[in-house]
Amino acid sequence: MTAFRAFLILVWAIIVGYTAIVISNHGLGLLGIFFGDMKTMAWPGQFNLDFTCMLLFSSIWVSWRHRFSFAGLLLGLLALFFGSMFLATYLLILSWHTQGDINTMLLGSTRAAA
Repeated sequence: MTAFRAFLILVWAIIVGYTAIVISNHGLGLLGIFFGDMKTMAWPGQFNLDFTCMLLFSSIWVSWRHRFSFAGLLLGLLALFFGSMFLATYLLILSWHTQGDINTMLLGSTRAAA
């Protein structure tokens, strides 16, 4: 679990640092570029579509883990819009909260106990 936690911290730091540089160089105009690439039906758009699906998987899993409660849906939205920055933080917090029990991390305490 220590190696996994270190990996999550590394991913978070790299994504946050890279994002800060991109924002300082290009501003916050991500959505127009992101969906514009998808509209052109070329490889950058294919990657963006695939990435969007991965964000949706993450969002649905987080919401499901919280039984689609109001808090779970809010966390799912954070997963959708903040991607790896959110997920790395979320999994790191879960790893401490569940004392490293991977079943509880993935399923939630109720489902893991069943």
